[in-house]
Amino acid sequence: MAVFEYRALNSRGKRLSGIIDAESASAAKLKLRQQEIFPTALNTIESQPGAGELKSSSFFSGFSLFSKVGSSELAMVTRQLSTLLSAGFPLVKALSTLIPQTKSNTMKRVLSKVKEAVEEGSSFAKALALYPNIFSPIFINMVNAGESSGTLEIVLERLADFTENQEASKRKIQASLAYPVLMAIIGFGVLIVLLTYVVPGIVSIFSDMNHTLPLPTLILISVSSFFKSWWWAVILVPFLLLALVFFVKKTDKGGFFIDRLLISLPVTGGLLKKIIAARFTRTLGSLLENGVPMLTALNITKSIAGNRVIHELISKASNTVEQGGELGEVLSRNKYFPYLASQMIKIGETSGEIEKMLEKTADLFEKDVETAITAATSLIEPLIILVMGVVVGCIIMAVCLPIPIFEINQLIQ
Repeated sequence: MAVFEYRALNSRGKRLSGIIDAESASAAKLKLRQQEIFPTALNTIESQPGAGELKSSSFFSGFSLFSKVGSSELAMVTRQLSTLLSAGFPLVKALSTLIPQTKSNTMKRVLSKVKEAVEEGSSFAKALALYPNIFSPIFINMVNAGESSGTLEIVLERLADFTENQEASKRKIQASLAYPVLMAIIGFGVLIVLLTYVVPGIVSIFSDMNHTLPLPTLILISVSSFFKSWWWAVILVPFLLLALVFFVKKTDKGGFFIDRLLISLPVTGGLLKKIIAARFTRTLGSLLENGVPMLTALNITKSIAGNRVIHELISKASNTVEQGGELGEVLSRNKYFPYLASQMIKIGETSGEIEKMLEKTADLFEKDVETAITAATSLIEPLIILVMGVVVGCIIMAVCLPIPIFEINQLIQ
């Protein structure tokens, strides 16, 4: 069965677009006409197994497939599919019901091809694995475990919860940092405008009088001259440095060095360790709870650690576990993994309830991270205001200091 993308008009003349599956183009047109939908364009959607992308016979319709599917949309689709399966719908029927309700054209196309693969005898997990750009290894492995155990609807509901919680945590962090970052950017912009356009006009008056100027005024004149001549470099250099760090981070040695430096910093390093520990324990706990074997779960979690140092640590831990060792023991011997997290994992292994202990550990560190970020942002905001006040105050002082000198010279003359 093929999948088609159509553009059409309904009986009222309203323009429509969507996805439909049928044996052929003529069958698709007939199916649409039975629904009082009259197609004006019909394009076949084709897929290449393993490519992770879809292609269409139309250039413009195919181009839209490169748009990214958001986590919130994926969570919504997963929860709806779980609800349909819990209501007794077969998987193919549930996918057919879900496709028209999905707003994203990208997700519609992917679900249509997944349904087609399942109809041809593929497992749901293998069908999802054809699109790794949308479905992560965590998602695919948990679906595979759910299919094997016959609890697919429960696993999908947990996946929806997991995805929503991850997205909510990310949004909280972004919202907390948005205002301080915006203030810093605006403050830096105001400072550049002052030193480039406002200050030169004022200090040029002092320079033309050929009098000895106070040191703060001389410094202000020098800084202002530098900004006026090299303002483009002041803006460009940070971007060039970020680009350099980005390219160095792509290399194995450079990336390992930068990751180790970041995780070793006095304040931010500790926060980064907690973020990684929360992500690791949450993901590992969810995978184990849904029947994914420990070694497979560790291989998945090391790929999402986001830090090469932790990636190497989890690889060593995986080898130790494979040889009969304990995960908590390996993690506790490494200074880059939070000691509390490793001890809680040890307790979970000893008690035989490692899944629950991993979930508790994730909850604990996520709350710590949220509290730390809230506290940091509450300090950053007044600190930025204070710094800007000091800078502006220094500029005003440097401008005002020469005025009494000129007044005295005028009285003498």
